[in-house]
Amino acid sequence: MNTLLRKGLIALSLAAPVAMSAAPLPSSVRPAIPADVQQLICVDYRALKNSETAQQLKEQVLPENLKQFETALKGIGISTERDVDTLTFVSYRQPKQGVQIVGAAQGVFSLKTVTAKLRLKKIKPVKYHDSDIYPMSDGMEMTFLDETTLLFGSGPALRGAVNARDGYVQTLDSNPDIANMIQDVESGAVWSILDQKGTQNMMLSALGDASRLADYDTIKKHIIGSRYTMNFTNGVNFDLDVITSDSVTAATLSSVVKAGVLYKKMNASPTEKAALEDVSANSDGSKLQMHFKAGDKQFQSLIHTPLFAAVSR
Repeated sequence: MNTLLRKGLIALSLAAPVAMSAAPLPSSVRPAIPADVQQLICVDYRALKNSETAQQLKEQVLPENLKQFETALKGIGISTERDVDTLTFVSYRQPKQGVQIVGAAQGVFSLKTVTAKLRLKKIKPVKYHDSDIYPMSDGMEMTFLDETTLLFGSGPALRGAVNARDGYVQTLDSNPDIANMIQDVESGAVWSILDQKGTQNMMLSALGDASRLADYDTIKKHIIGSRYTMNFTNGVNFDLDVITSDSVTAATLSSVVKAGVLYKKMNASPTEKAALEDVSANSDGSKLQMHFKAGDKQFQSLIHTPLFAAVSR
């Protein structure tokens, strides 16, 4: 549960226990996602300040680039706590430039209000295709996708997303392995999609020594991708599906994950063992399904254990 769960825990730091919360992918953001997407994370940002667990996680595990996103938004007069409804992060691979990350914020702010503030600060846009691109703090840039959605990131990352939106490169919808997974998770308060390569690496890290119990190099070729949702009714609920090409691969992964959980229990602290008791794994057709549930107090205790440190790296 290493890389992907770490992303989930980071995303949890931006959400709160609201039963009906959900974070659908904004329709204006979808066309701006390049086809070679590595990961999507979408967060219902509205109730951040209401969760003690979320605040603890935010202080401990929020990575620098996400902090920079928040700082950059504040620099143009947008408060993530007050103004943002949904925050989407897109990691995609760009030829010769590696993985790029852009953020998209949708909320109660408006194009007219933000651009008026930028004019007062004498910040002028640069034209790129038909878009006005404005400089932000920490070397980031931003542009509006519609009246209430802005896209921001480093210059190369932002322009790569604008190229997708404007039809210069292929988009998410030309990548069915990723696009077809989205509709099954959008009802989550926090959800994510991870591509094949990312899922292969995540499972190898999560399995650790247990990967030696099977020929993982053979198994990983049949992994297609993964998705998770997090919801916060009566504690924390984390559900992960790893999509494979066939039922045999899914069943094998399920067996190896169960062995990995047992192995970790042998050297776990009491708090870690209690958390691992709440991890279940099974196969359903071509999917490996994992589920984790914990109360807020139990989860807050887990934050300070070596197990949490391992999955949050």
